[in-house]
Amino acid sequence: MNKMPPASTPLYSHRLPQIEAWLTDQGCDRDEDNISQWRFSRTGWTAELLLDVDSIVVYYASSGGKAVQRSFKYSLSRGDLQEAIFAGP
Repeated sequence: MNKMPPASTPLYSHRLPQIEAWLTDQGCDRDEDNISQWRFSRTGWTAELLLDVDSIVVYYASSGGKAVQRSFKYSLSRGDLQEAIFAGP
């Protein structure tokens, strides 16, 4: 596997295998039927990530029943995306 670019690098500058490795490192699991969809869970909430054409779309669901959708452009750095996406809804 190629070395991961610095966290300050925009996600669009990462190769797809690097993005997949990053998601796996965050505890995400790829959907078996849709390879562009990933899932993960934290205490009190879950999320589905969709690797869309120009952004990562995240669907959050909390144990309180509230659903939230957010979209994050690939132009953001991997570090910023990591903080924003995995902080939760």
